[in-house]
Amino acid sequence: MPVLRTPVLLLASALLLTACGGGSTPDTAKAALTIDNCGHEVTLKSAPKRVVSLNQGTTEILLSLGLADRVVGTATWTDPVMKGLEKANASVPRLADDMPSFEKVLDAEPDFVTASFVSTLGKGGVATREQFEKLGVPTYVSPSDCGAGKDNDSGGDGSRATPLTLDDVYGEIRDLARAFGVDKRGEKLVAELKERVRKATDGLDASDVSLMYWFANSQSPYLAGCCGAPGAITRAVGAKNAFSDTHDEWPQINWETVADRDPDVLVIGDLTRKQQTAESAKAKIRFLETNPATRNLTAVKKKRYVLLSGQAMNPSIRTVEGIEQVAAGLRDFGLVK
Repeated sequence: MPVLRTPVLLLASALLLTACGGGSTPDTAKAALTIDNCGHEVTLKSAPKRVVSLNQGTTEILLSLGLADRVVGTATWTDPVMKGLEKANASVPRLADDMPSFEKVLDAEPDFVTASFVSTLGKGGVATREQFEKLGVPTYVSPSDCGAGKDNDSGGDGSRATPLTLDDVYGEIRDLARAFGVDKRGEKLVAELKERVRKATDGLDASDVSLMYWFANSQSPYLAGCCGAPGAITRAVGAKNAFSDTHDEWPQINWETVADRDPDVLVIGDLTRKQQTAESAKAKIRFLETNPATRNLTAVKKKRYVLLSGQAMNPSIRTVEGIEQVAAGLRDFGLVK
């Protein structure tokens, strides 16, 4: 295993970073910086030059901030990269489609490690934050997963006492922009996302419409509870979530219960990974239209399907994409006032 460059990189001057060229030149030279990340102090002595992003969500934020030349590894993907980022992503090494080993990450010689989920950067994941930090590598986890209101120890994908908001996603963008000294880019990106939400939901009234979000698995489907990214999408379009009575992030609910609630629209995850049954939208729709418990659902008979990437159904920059697509689908189905 190569020797980590971390001590050298963390002590490099911010002035040297401004001379790196390319798209990731900082807006201003940065001295030491400390970020409060879910009660965990992340101290950076200078802007990172070799970041490993352990989830697609954090990777897409870094790429959107023009930091592709700083990303030396990415992993754990559910979908093709977000449109517009294909060229930037092509230059980033894919350490693994799923979770890489701790050793594989260390081989990339990171000076900073980011993740979207505690399950990736924590017990049972690639490694704990403490394992990286003992080696002098600071870490960051998306506040949408480790922040106030999220209980990751409650089983499954965790639960939320309070609903996720887009401000949690915007906060992650701002944190990462600060870490790399590109604060102005972060503010510009947040402003663009807010404007996209405004345009997508302007004049939308879907208060009589119920939605059900299906992420994966046909035998014991993972359906969205009240308060994760699907909850943020549902509130933005003014609709109702068929399973808003559960605070679990992705509870597994039987199809008989789904039939009882008979949602107006099915929001379906179109995943490219191969971990669960019925990952792709095509496989999900085939199941829905042939299974006795689901083929008579109103949404199935009327083919009211909205297809979303897995990333849009997770707390991420693409949750905004989810709002746009659900809003467009509701308008297409003639379900909005």
